[in-house]
Amino acid sequence: MKKIILTVFLFSNFISSQEKIKDTIQGTEQKLDEVIVQAVRAKFSSPISFSNVTKKDISSRNLGQDLPILLNYLPSVVTTSDAGAGIGYTGIRIRGVSPQSTNITINGIPFNDAESHGTYWVNLPDFSSSVENLQVQRGVGTSTNGSGAFGASINILTDAVSDIAFATISSSIGSYNTFKNTIKFSTGLINNFELSGRLSKINSDGYVDRAFSDLKSYFIQGSYSDENTLIKALTFGGHERGYQAWFGVTSDQIKENRRQNPYTYENEIDDYKQDHFQFHWNEKLNSSWSTNLGLNYTDGRGYYEQYREDDSIDGYSGILSSDIDSNGNELGTTDLIRRRWLDNNFYVLNASVDYNSKNLNLNFNSFYSSYSGDHFGEIIWARTFSQNGKIRDRYYEGNGKKKDFSVFSKASFNLGEKTEIYTDLQFRKVNYKTSGITSDLVNMILDKEYNFFNPKFGASYKFKPNSMLYFSYARANREPSRSDYESNLSIKPEELNDLELGWRFRNEKIKLNINSYYMLYSNQLVLTGELDDVGTPIRTNSGNSYRLGIEIDNFLKLSEKTSFQTNLTLSSNKNKEIISKVNGEIYNYGKTNISFSPNLIASNIFSYMPNEYTTLSLLSKYVGDQYMSNNDSKNSMLESYFINDLNFTYQIKTNKLFDSIIFSALINNLFDIEYISNGYYYTYDDTWSNPGEVVTLDGAGYYPQATRNFLIGISMKF
Repeated sequence: MKKIILTVFLFSNFISSQEKIKDTIQGTEQKLDEVIVQAVRAKFSSPISFSNVTKKDISSRNLGQDLPILLNYLPSVVTTSDAGAGIGYTGIRIRGVSPQSTNITINGIPFNDAESHGTYWVNLPDFSSSVENLQVQRGVGTSTNGSGAFGASINILTDAVSDIAFATISSSIGSYNTFKNTIKFSTGLINNFELSGRLSKINSDGYVDRAFSDLKSYFIQGSYSDENTLIKALTFGGHERGYQAWFGVTSDQIKENRRQNPYTYENEIDDYKQDHFQFHWNEKLNSSWSTNLGLNYTDGRGYYEQYREDDSIDGYSGILSSDIDSNGNELGTTDLIRRRWLDNNFYVLNASVDYNSKNLNLNFNSFYSSYSGDHFGEIIWARTFSQNGKIRDRYYEGNGKKKDFSVFSKASFNLGEKTEIYTDLQFRKVNYKTSGITSDLVNMILDKEYNFFNPKFGASYKFKPNSMLYFSYARANREPSRSDYESNLSIKPEELNDLELGWRFRNEKIKLNINSYYMLYSNQLVLTGELDDVGTPIRTNSGNSYRLGIEIDNFLKLSEKTSFQTNLTLSSNKNKEIISKVNGEIYNYGKTNISFSPNLIASNIFSYMPNEYTTLSLLSKYVGDQYMSNNDSKNSMLESYFINDLNFTYQIKTNKLFDSIIFSALINNLFDIEYISNGYYYTYDDTWSNPGEVVTLDGAGYYPQATRNFLIGISMKF
C-alpha cells in the first residue's frame, strides 16, 4: 500500500520538469564556448531524450559531493556512494545502465578510461565548481567521441569565458567531519584575454568507518576571444587519497553495525593522481560555417595498497617464501603488503566543421585517440621473501594499448516549417593490444580490432513552435573492456538497437517531456553482480535482452514563488534467456530481470521562494526493488527506498567588499532512512561438504548509504 500511495503521489505531480533551462544549442545565436560541444549535443528539435543542467541548477547543492550525486534527481538516474555520503568513490546508473556503458565527455574529450570504460569522479574532486553546463542524453543519443554510449551519455562544458573580473571563496562543513574549501577567480576580459582558475580541497571521514577521503583539485584556463575566434588552453586535475570501502558489508554485518568496514589495515588506501591538458580553437568563418579543433593529453598514475594475511605464495612469481609451522613444515602462505599500480597516458585529436542555415544544419566530426596503460604490482613488505626476492619487486606486469578512430556526420533538414529530418552516421575503428600478465599471473595477450557502423535516423514534427513529436532509431556497438577480457577472453562486443518516441511541450509556466523507449540488445554486457579482486564489477554477455520504458519529465510554475519539478520512469528490463551452471548441471533460468535495473524510479522537487533572495526546496527520490544478479535470486535483491533532502539558500546583496554572500544548507536523507542503493552478488560451488556432490551457494555484499546528515556552506564573491 505504501508503494502504491507513493507512486500515485509522484505521478500526480507529473506536470513539472527537471529541465528548466533553454537548450544550450538552439537557434542561430550561439556562444563560441558552446561550439566546443555542439558536435555531441542535442537541441530542442532533436529526436533525442535529454536533460540540460546549468551551473545555477547545481550550485545550491554543490557543497562537496561528487557530480553524480548532484545529478541524482534527473530522470532514470540511480546514484550510489561507496563511503555512503556522496564523497569519494561514487557512481551513476541511467536506465539501469552501468557507469562502464555511459559515455562521458568533457569539452568533447572522452573522460571514460579507454581500457576499463570506467569514470572515476574521485579523480576530479569538486569538478562541479568548474562546470558551465552539461547535457545528459538517455538511450544511444547522438554520436559522440570515445567508447560508444550504450544507454546514456553525459557531455560537460567547463567554465565559459567571463567578461568581468571576480573572485569567489566558498567553504562548507558537514557531517562526518566534512570540510570543503574552494577559491575561484577570473581576470575578466583584458584586451580579449582572460585567465581564470580554481583550487579546491575536500576532506571527509565518510559514513562508513574509516572510509575517509583526502581530495585536492585544480582548474586553470587561459582564453583568447573576439567576435569570430575563441582559443582556450586549460588544465585540470586532482589527487585523491582515500581509505578503501569497496568490499562492502554482509547482511549479518549490517545488523551488527551498518557503518563498519571489514578492512583493518591502517594504510588500506587508494592513491591516484590525474592531470588533463586541453587545447580548443573555435573559428567562426562566416554566418554559416565554423570549425573546432580540440587536443588533449591525460596523465594518470597511482596505486591502491592492501594488507594480505596468510596469502598463498603461488601468486607472487617466486618472490616470496612460505611461512614455517612449529614442526618445520611449509604452510604455502605468508603475510604481505602489496601495491597495484596504474600508469597511463591518453592523447586525443578532435576536429569538426559545422554548417548552419535556416533549413539545414550539418556537422562533420573526426576523432583519434591513443592510449597506453601500464599495470603492475609490487610487494612493499612481506614476512618471508625468497632468496632472490626483495622489497619493490614486481610480481606481475602488463600493458594495454588502444587506438580509437571515428568519423561521424550529422544532418538535420527542415521540410517546411513543421517537419525536421535527422540523420547521424558514424564509423568507428578500434584496435586494442595487450601484453604481459594479469594480477592473477595469467597471460594477457590480445590483439583485437573492431569496425563499427552506427547509423541513427529520426524525425520531428512541430504542432506549434513549443510543441513537438519525435521518433528516432539508433544503433550502437561497443567493445568489451579490459576487465571483461580478464574474466573471459572469448567475450563478445555488444550491440544495441534503440527506438525512441516522445513529445515535448514548453511555455512560460509548463515544460513537459514524455518519452518512450525500446532498447533491444544483442550480447549485452550486463553486470553479473560479482566483483573482481580490485572491486571492478564483472560483466558477461547476456545474449538477447531488452529495456522497455516510459519517462515523464516535467516542470510547473505554480506562481512567482512556487514550482514543482517531477520525473517518473516506468520500465521493464529483461534478459530473454539466462543459462548457467547450477549444482553441477546446466540450468536455464528463462526470462529474468536485468541486474541493477529497477522498474520504477521517480523524483519530485518542490521549490518555494518567499523572496528573490531565499529558496527552500524539498527533494524526494524513490527507487524500486532491483536485483543484483541476472538469475532473480531473492538473496540478490536490493529493496526499494524513498528518501528526501531539504535544500536552503539565502543570498545577501552588498555594496561593500563583497558583491554577494550566499548561505547554503543541505539536509540529506531528512527522515533518517536506512537504505542501500548498491551492492554485489556472487555464487560458488561447494564440493567439499559432501564429497561427490556439487551444491551451488551464493552470497552478497552491500554498500549502506548515510542516514540523516547535513552540509552547510558560505560563498563570498567579490
